[in-house]
Amino acid sequence: MMLPKDLLLESFRTAVAAADPARVIEPCVGALVGLGARRVFVAGAGKAAAAMAAAFDAAWPADASLEGLVVTRYGHGQEAGRIEVVEAGHPMPDAAGMAGAERMLAAAAGLGAEDLLVVLLSGGGSSLLALPVVPLSLDGLRELTAALLASGAPIDEMNIVRRHLSRIQGGWLAASTRARVHALVISDVAGDDLAAIASGPCSADPSTHADALEVLRRWRIDPPATAREWLEAGRRGVAPETPKPGDPRLARTEARLVGSAHASLEAAAGRLEAEGFSTIVLGDTLVGEARDVARVHAGIVRELLVHGERSFGERGRRPVALLSGGECTVTLRGKGRGGRNTEFLLALADALGPLPDVWAIAADTDGIDGVMDNAGAILAPDTLARAAAAGIDVRARLDDNDGYGFFEALGDLVVTGPTRTNVNDFRLILLS
Repeated sequence: MMLPKDLLLESFRTAVAAADPARVIEPCVGALVGLGARRVFVAGAGKAAAAMAAAFDAAWPADASLEGLVVTRYGHGQEAGRIEVVEAGHPMPDAAGMAGAERMLAAAAGLGAEDLLVVLLSGGGSSLLALPVVPLSLDGLRELTAALLASGAPIDEMNIVRRHLSRIQGGWLAASTRARVHALVISDVAGDDLAAIASGPCSADPSTHADALEVLRRWRIDPPATAREWLEAGRRGVAPETPKPGDPRLARTEARLVGSAHASLEAAAGRLEAEGFSTIVLGDTLVGEARDVARVHAGIVRELLVHGERSFGERGRRPVALLSGGECTVTLRGKGRGGRNTEFLLALADALGPLPDVWAIAADTDGIDGVMDNAGAILAPDTLARAAAAGIDVRARLDDNDGYGFFEALGDLVVTGPTRTNVNDFRLILLS
């Protein structure tokens, strides 16, 4: 049997590989070639956009028409053959992303009924495909984005606001073209809601301007005046609503989910079972404050340690692996460094205390936890003892949102660099 730390890292790599664009895009290409389109334009946005574009270009016939433009995060780009790759800001939108979105929208509008628009979408597209409604400036959008990120609002609610302040998201990209539209999507959203992934540029939007205003009220966000005025105008029916289900402008649009957090969790579970572990997959829809989600996981761990098979049947037989995915949030209270995965692990350590048989990893499958240079971190049975020996107080670091600093000091960060895919967070707890 592999050592626990090695098994944690190998399981994470397995989860990431299950969402590798090179693996999930190629099987989709043949059917699109068979459509016989006169002109094919590939658009896209997200942390996986460049890798998806490269995979699409490699699978598309070399002698067939193909052009396109995708936008990805700085440092996540790569050569994609006939498809241009632009790097832009994430999580804060910038001028490069806005210019790319404008070019993309113009290209889609120039396609005819005999043409095909292929849209490659993945997590991060909401910030990377930034094209605010005319009254709202890029600086105003950046101000609002910062407030949303700091509020603790879940990603699906954040994206309701962003869809209603965008000229390309919320179904507007697909509605702008006469061409057939086929979207290939790698999901980073709990539940795989296509309208939420990259804020749904090719999906009907069931939410309204009024819903967006309610999100701002609920999370006590004071937006720029131009944003509020636009949303209020939309609620009154003066500003246009996003395309809704049944909108004829989306009649020639299809979307296909090609990668998801749940598929990655199942792949990792298979790897763990091959090593002799029982597995419990809690699912990919666990959301909420990272420290609250950690406390729930800690409760399940204690139940497994005490009652095991009585509570969970054969799946509770040790050694056992507990897996989950989804996207937690962090409400900023301190001035420390870190993302939601190190916050989760720090809270898990605080909730569990020292347990000799428990190991854990929490990491973002895109290789970036928040805005730091790590994917996540590892929690070991001796983590708390080493922290105490180094004079590091777990509770104080948690209060300061300093998960990165805590695990950096112990040498337990997981650093992968950009993985060029994104199916959100991966959490694994091993009980030997």
